[in-house]
Amino acid sequence: MMKNPYVFIVGCPRSGTTLFRHIVDAHPKITISPEAQWIPKWFERRKGLTPDGMVMPKVVPLLLEHSKFALLDIGRGELETLVGNGQPVSYASFVTGIFDLYGKARGKALVGNKTPDYARRMHTLHALWPDARFIHLIRDGRDVALSLMAWSRVSQKTPGTFPTWKDDPVSTAALWWELNVRRGREAGRALGPELYREICYESLVTRPAEVCRAVCSFLGLPYDEAMLRFHESRTSLRPITAGLRDWRTQMPAEDVEQFEAAAGALLDELVYSRAFSHPRPDAVKHSTQVRNLLAKVPSSVRPYGLA
Repeated sequence: MMKNPYVFIVGCPRSGTTLFRHIVDAHPKITISPEAQWIPKWFERRKGLTPDGMVMPKVVPLLLEHSKFALLDIGRGELETLVGNGQPVSYASFVTGIFDLYGKARGKALVGNKTPDYARRMHTLHALWPDARFIHLIRDGRDVALSLMAWSRVSQKTPGTFPTWKDDPVSTAALWWELNVRRGREAGRALGPELYREICYESLVTRPAEVCRAVCSFLGLPYDEAMLRFHESRTSLRPITAGLRDWRTQMPAEDVEQFEAAAGALLDELVYSRAFSHPRPDAVKHSTQVRNLLAKVPSSVRPYGLA
């Protein structure tokens, strides 16, 4: 029996996960809910839960106060029904109920979620829902860096909040990209091919039908061309467009070299061609200094796993 959450779409922020969410959501049999960083975080911190992970009644007002939860359009009465009549309810069952309600309102039985940051919390999600699938969208980190540096909200978002961002956004973006991609791939190797699939952003935008067919096969769904017409239902959406970011023409050479000095090894692993096969020693030394500075940030602020 298929159970929600059915699939999680993850990836380093600015890797095209929002585009991919719209594509998958256009399939007639599955809907993808908006970002919900609170799901694994609340379980890890036992927020509104007992020490053994059971839901307490106070989780209802906590969720209703959460700005992101409002995007799900689920009311107090529905949440209180999920909490039950005094019988213990596990956090996993409670969140599954939330996903079921989200899907019911949209006429779809299968419900997934797109939250890029989940690339670093896949172990927690898998422990809660052992059958859930993960699709990891990976994009050339140099284009991710370009997108991050042009993002109007980056000062309020990771990695724009890191102490190294102001003086060296390129190296900081490179290390942030490396962290997210490596954490996702490490977790994916443990999950195996039945539950984990990597999708290359560049392939998605240049061969969308081929990639969507592969995605549907992974999800156990029939391919539907509606996925490629996702933009027709909303005037605010643009169709799949390649080349929106191109580090080859839009990134200064010195920035390219600095990025590759910081994260060149991962570019090689992912078979992205480098512009600088051997960055200058000064660039390598500088990227090491930035990595060390980030490792000294207090653990409550430091990007998880970057040490």
